[in-house]
Amino acid sequence: MSPHAPGRRRVHRCLAAALPFALLSAFAAAGGAQAAPARDDGPGNPPAGTARVVRTATLGDIPLGAFSNALLPGTVDDDRGVDLGGIGSDVYPAGRPGEFWTVTDRGPNGQVKVDGTKRRTFPVPGFDPAIVKIAVRGDTVRVLDAIPLTTSSGKPVTGLPDQAGRDEAPYSYDGRTPLSYNPNGLDTEGIVRAGDGSFWLVDEYGPSLVHVSARGKVLVRYVPQGLGLTGTDCPVVEALPSVLLHRKINRGFEGLAQLPGGDLVMALQSPLSLPDEDAGDASRTTRLLRFSPRERAVTAEYAYRFDPVDVVDPSEDDTSELKISSVVAVGGDLLLVEERTDKAARLQLVRLQRGANILGGRWDDATASPSLEQLDDPAAQGVPVLAKRLVVDLGTVDGVPGKIEGVARVDARTLALVDDNDFGMTDGADAFDAQGRLVDSGVETTVTYVRLPHAI
Repeated sequence: MSPHAPGRRRVHRCLAAALPFALLSAFAAAGGAQAAPARDDGPGNPPAGTARVVRTATLGDIPLGAFSNALLPGTVDDDRGVDLGGIGSDVYPAGRPGEFWTVTDRGPNGQVKVDGTKRRTFPVPGFDPAIVKIAVRGDTVRVLDAIPLTTSSGKPVTGLPDQAGRDEAPYSYDGRTPLSYNPNGLDTEGIVRAGDGSFWLVDEYGPSLVHVSARGKVLVRYVPQGLGLTGTDCPVVEALPSVLLHRKINRGFEGLAQLPGGDLVMALQSPLSLPDEDAGDASRTTRLLRFSPRERAVTAEYAYRFDPVDVVDPSEDDTSELKISSVVAVGGDLLLVEERTDKAARLQLVRLQRGANILGGRWDDATASPSLEQLDDPAAQGVPVLAKRLVVDLGTVDGVPGKIEGVARVDARTLALVDDNDFGMTDGADAFDAQGRLVDSGVETTVTYVRLPHAI
């Protein structure tokens, strides 16, 4: 048993005491029946040689206020009818079959036009991002444990934006009332668990790499050089390349992998806005970074090239919709990289070649002209773009939901996929009714097991 287990049990008891009896099944103890292995070919299944869905499980309805206040009492005074969701930002195996660590993003948020201008809304501003341990039991996803993210003094980090002028201004659910920025705010996305029981997360705001204790306290937040983030209640270290200051709004780090030796690989969700937003929106070149926890420094940077958007998603023609949402270590320096839109996704196998390191070169100079993002064919210009090989086109696999953001390796031929249901929110004035209660989208959080035709 982990030496950190007693702390997690205390959180679990608090949850059980705070939630109505009807919700307790979602927080069942981990000692229940183990999830059955992925099913093999059978009647009605696609033929061998094609990827197929072999299991789907769904998270039940858990009121967000009850969930949050059980972890940190008094943080949510009105959840506006929102249920727990958003845990599909990433997924990482927890050791036992069918069990995974997941992480929420910044919480319920959307966009609404006010006087012709789009505003970013946070209908539950007290929501605190959390690490959530889940178990797949039959066709149900159960919450086994939850760990709130807190600052050095134990306060919730919240999911509110960090800095005026760099992040979107936050507003109330209807876009009418300005909310305060929070320099401790995190838009968490990727998650891995270290051998000592602590966690590593990535964040879109900074973008940041965040080391978190086993009980959820932010130990250190690594951000780009020159960010100048002040007023924080946790250590902040400017250890990442300054070129990352040009990340697109809401498109910072989204994928995180832990290599066998302990190094971390972070993926920028989208190309940098270099020299401007138009160039970033049109680009198909984003970046992966390798970070050494031992050295507390970035040790390598790689150019990653998306496939054309209509190859990833035949229904899409907007290149800016391309994103990396998950990276998964599969041995040595090999990664699975998920290229996606909100409707389709493809998994590529990539090797991090030593000779492909561009760290500290001209492409890290924000004044370089043309920028890396402006090159139509970076390889033809001498840029060592990472080679890749398609493993599976999830858009062609029946039963895979949209907006897959979390990918985990179950075994050599089976993947667990988790979708981000955005807490059931949609954009626009109709997201909430006249009483300010959520009009739920009906999209559920699901864990989908996909069996591949060949081992990775």
